[in-house]
Amino acid sequence: MNLFDLVQQVVNPEVVNSLNKQLPQANTDQTSTATKMVMSTLFNALAKNAQSDQGLQGILGALTRDHTEGNVLQDLSQLISGAAPQSKATDGVGILSHLFGGNIFKIVELISQGSGLNRNNSMNMLVKLAPVALGLLGNVKQQNNMQATDIRNLLTNTVQEERQQRPQTSLIEKLLDRDGDGDVKDEVMRMGMKALGNLLR
Repeated sequence: MNLFDLVQQVVNPEVVNSLNKQLPQANTDQTSTATKMVMSTLFNALAKNAQSDQGLQGILGALTRDHTEGNVLQDLSQLISGAAPQSKATDGVGILSHLFGGNIFKIVELISQGSGLNRNNSMNMLVKLAPVALGLLGNVKQQNNMQATDIRNLLTNTVQEERQQRPQTSLIEKLLDRDGDGDVKDEVMRMGMKALGNLLR
């Protein structure tokens, strides 16, 4: 099982068009590329967190508490438009804060450089799609009665399979591992994020 296969089913062209309408000065090609980069970044971050027992329990707790049965997926149009009821399951900012902490602005720069979206739109994409990533994971967990180790294996396998299909996505892992205070734009460009975005188009 690969979570990216499920992403293609859920975040279909209609959803991408709806996302694009929420992003000023963006076109559908940019939004489509950003969608792939955002989901890849989110799953990489979840997989990294899941490597530690504490991080894995945190993910499992969130899935059990807030994302059972993938409820946020039942009406993506409401989530995308911002009309979905406010809850921990739809709190994209809270999810991003937990996953990335102070590195969130590096992640925004990554999406912006790779997709061509401006920073505001890149942040908007991250906020809207973070609940989708956890909703998908929660749905799979519920349907397959997965335990903690199963979740860790699923995330690890998803990231590894993507790395085999698109070796350049390992750049995302490298960025997630970096904690330096250097110039983020130079750092992102040096790592080839723009080229990665072109490959995901």
